[in-house]
Amino acid sequence: MPSRPILLLGDPALRTPCKPVRDVRSPRVQAIVSDLADTLAEFCRSHGFGRGISAPQIGHSDRIIFIDSEYRGPLINPRITHRSRDLFRLWDDCFSFPDILVEVHRHLAVTVAYTDINGHRRTLQARGAMSELLQHETDHLDGILAIDRAVDSRHIILRSEYEKLARDKAAFIL
Repeated sequence: MPSRPILLLGDPALRTPCKPVRDVRSPRVQAIVSDLADTLAEFCRSHGFGRGISAPQIGHSDRIIFIDSEYRGPLINPRITHRSRDLFRLWDDCFSFPDILVEVHRHLAVTVAYTDINGHRRTLQARGAMSELLQHETDHLDGILAIDRAVDSRHIILRSEYEKLARDKAAFIL
């Protein structure tokens, strides 16, 4: 399937909670999964980063995410069933606002229950970066964006400014 346009910050579809998928083996769901995989791959090729994408980012209101990280593949109807008490802080980015970084708090570890592409119920336990990714993508399914989770309004920055500050800091350390 082809790569699809990614909806950008301001599109109301990104704020709409998604509906559960009823038939994971339907041709429609299979096509969405394929489009997510292709769109993620194309975004990575053109932007040099990316590990996951959600169905609403390509205009579908279905509870589907596609991950290409420690785990590779679709998670259908994902639901976080456990969150660690421990949090960590990081700069988060998003395909729907690729020029912006947002500093957020995320749970260090999560457990996610989901259905795989064959209709089997599965559980995925994740820590660190993978935990953050799963939280970010499942938020999308609920109409929540990373900017909604910003530590505060001072912790939203243009990617170019973040990179400039990081270069300046590295030069200062040397």
